[in-house]
Amino acid sequence: MHPHPRTPGRRSRAAAGLALATAATVGTLGLLSACGRSPHSPPAAGAITPGQGQHRTAGMTGASGPANAAGAAAGAPSMPGMKMPMGSRNAEKAAAPVAGDAVAIKNFAFAPATLKVTAGTTVTWTNQDTEAHTVTSAKAGGPLSSAALTAHGTYSYRFTKPGTYTYLCTIHPFMTGTVEVTR
Repeated sequence: MHPHPRTPGRRSRAAAGLALATAATVGTLGLLSACGRSPHSPPAAGAITPGQGQHRTAGMTGASGPANAAGAAAGAPSMPGMKMPMGSRNAEKAAAPVAGDAVAIKNFAFAPATLKVTAGTTVTWTNQDTEAHTVTSAKAGGPLSSAALTAHGTYSYRFTKPGTYTYLCTIHPFMTGTVEVTR
């Protein structure tokens, strides 16, 4: 008989904590082996190499030269076919203003990115994301200033003066939009 009887199959808190720590360590090691080698381990035989049309870059196994010693540096080979976005995610959508009175906030973007309205129109923004967002004038002292909008939250503003009103989400400043108000 055991000195401390316990229900069969139950662990003490210490044993449960040790089991959890062991599982986390094994999971981390598995992630390292699945995602690549540790910077402290030697290169593996048959290591992954760039495919056709790709180049070895700084930090890759087998890369050499000054760029590899100091990380990616100017003059390092570019990645063919890769395009880097410039500015916000909404930059491409901003080219074509859309008429209406509603802006959806979804997928971390204002849609449409540019809305065209006449003076006197009330525009309503509706958050369709699960994350909170704001509608805030990009210029200090601008008229747009919502509280954080939770999922399905709305914010409305009546535009009375013609002009171009740029705004952003203060929580996620890469999210930008514009309202163009005409007479």
